[in-house]
Amino acid sequence: MLHQKECFKCKEIKPLEEFYQHGRMASQRLNKCKECTKADVRLNRAKKLEQYRQYDRGRAMRPDRVEARLEYRKTEQGKQVKRKADEKYYQRCPEKYKARVTLNNAVRDGKISKPSTCACGRSGRIEAHHEDYSKPLEVSWLCVPCHKQAHK
Repeated sequence: MLHQKECFKCKEIKPLEEFYQHGRMASQRLNKCKECTKADVRLNRAKKLEQYRQYDRGRAMRPDRVEARLEYRKTEQGKQVKRKADEKYYQRCPEKYKARVTLNNAVRDGKISKPSTCACGRSGRIEAHHEDYSKPLEVSWLCVPCHKQAHK
């Protein structure tokens, strides 16, 4: 049995472990090495970036994937990953974090009231939007679509 194969793209002879498995090939391995395959995938994604982003957004919101994320967050590993990501965010954006905490404390203490509707008239989930993080109590209260639009 063969233990090496030539990549048709880079023409290098490499061990079979350097090729992805493919059941329809005689060697049960793809004819292109992993490195060449990865390069082609990156190039294809760059060419069709918006198409892939749209697909990824839709895929992420599938009910089974949303449920899987929620279940993962309940595990010890999920909690550790969340804490690590939060800590990294706090270190990367201390002014945003401080403004958010200051505002949330003011709302909790009753110094600022959170409205139930957005400026556009929508009700539901209303979020605070800071134009200037150095002024943590000066916010616009926006619904999620308006908040996303404000950041564009």
